[in-house]
Amino acid sequence: MYTHYTTRQLVLPMDIEILIPDHHLCRIVDATVEKIDPRLFIPLHPGGGRPPYPPKMMLKMILYAYTNRIYSS
Repeated sequence: MYTHYTTRQLVLPMDIEILIPDHHLCRIVDATVEKIDPRLFIPLHPGGGRPPYPPKMMLKMILYAYTNRIYSS
């Protein structure tokens, strides 16, 4: 009558990073952006409003998208 379920149904790897090959482009972008001094981003946010997304994260997404020829959301 009822659909069977279990509370132990999670089968995804908990660390998704293991699915990315060692020399994948996203790892290169990540390593490159992580070398940037975070103090460079401080003057870009004047404050106020809701907390911003981390600038390094946003830069990684933009660079990775551009290298894959994705120019819009």
